[in-house]
Amino acid sequence: MNTWVLLRGLMREQRHWGRFPGQLSEALADAVIVTPDLPGNGRHHALPSATTVAETVEFCRAELRARGVPAPYSLLALSLGGMVAVEWASRYPQEIARCVLINTSMRPYSRFHQRLRWQNYPSILKQLWQGGVENQERLILRLTSREGDATEREGLLKRWLGYQRECPVTRHNALRQLWSAARFRAPPLRPRVPLLVLSSVGDQLVDPRCSANLASAWQADHAVHPNAGHDLPLDAGEWVAQMVADWLILDGASGGPPVATPGPTGVRRGR
Repeated sequence: MNTWVLLRGLMREQRHWGRFPGQLSEALADAVIVTPDLPGNGRHHALPSATTVAETVEFCRAELRARGVPAPYSLLALSLGGMVAVEWASRYPQEIARCVLINTSMRPYSRFHQRLRWQNYPSILKQLWQGGVENQERLILRLTSREGDATEREGLLKRWLGYQRECPVTRHNALRQLWSAARFRAPPLRPRVPLLVLSSVGDQLVDPRCSANLASAWQADHAVHPNAGHDLPLDAGEWVAQMVADWLILDGASGGPPVATPGPTGVRRGR
């Protein structure tokens, strides 16, 4: 069974993947898609969020075992989810077949003001101080997505507000997730699994250099979208799915060391 586990980021749940699981299924015909929620989000919104990425890894492992989903897993992970994927692959490489890391960041490969763009500090601090679900979701949408006209974005915002009202992420849990992400430090050695890094030039939340630095340091394959926002599967889901499918073909066909030049698929091979 070719199981793909999709891991989201801060304050997001499985429904925020939108159409992407279906898009990935179309690109990977034999894939089984699993979309667990991290503690404090979605179906687990009543639980306290973990304060370390390692705790989140153990939570996800336990949930998949309880659901009868056997390893190995292919992980596709966005933002904080990317940190969870890296920690998981580092601690339990026998459980992970490969990782796709999307617009993620981590020490020591990124500076603090790059991991969360300094231009956003006033808006985020204002939201933390004043609160309000609608203002919160509007801010998240503005910082994570660049696609869609006004009508489409209002429809998306309405759905997101419904998710938050049904499964509210508390301010306490949001701060715990932020603390977990801020203190995470990448393992000293590259995880011993195939890695694909995906990033987007239009990311207004995390500096795209974070992904570029990580891919360079770990000699990982890397593809860049020219204009999508931080939530790359939302803004360009078909592109993400196609990059993954193309990468699997390249990875399977590679008989020797990959070269660091862009291929016809747009995936830049690591050294």
